[in-house]
Amino acid sequence: MLKNTSEYLPVGTVVVLKNGTKKLMIFGVIQSNPEKPEVEYDYIGVPYPEGNLGNEFQYLFYHKDIREVFFKGFEDIERQNFIKCLTEFYENKESLNN
Repeated sequence: MLKNTSEYLPVGTVVVLKNGTKKLMIFGVIQSNPEKPEVEYDYIGVPYPEGNLGNEFQYLFYHKDIREVFFKGFEDIERQNFIKCLTEFYENKESLNN
């Protein structure tokens, strides 16, 4: 997980992962695998330009796994508020663990 929540890429961002050849479009941030809910990933993506083809074509990955960003998704005040809430949530969570 990213330490700085403002670094999360917005939904709609198109990336290629390291050692990858197919572009993926991010459609979710801070996601977990239903089979291992204790593991948190930075993103979930689907093939671009096809989009969602079913669960077997949804990929969980970390920010550090991104090789290249081709397009950065939409950002507005709603996303800024979302990032602010994420930041507060993780700051509170960290302070409870210390």
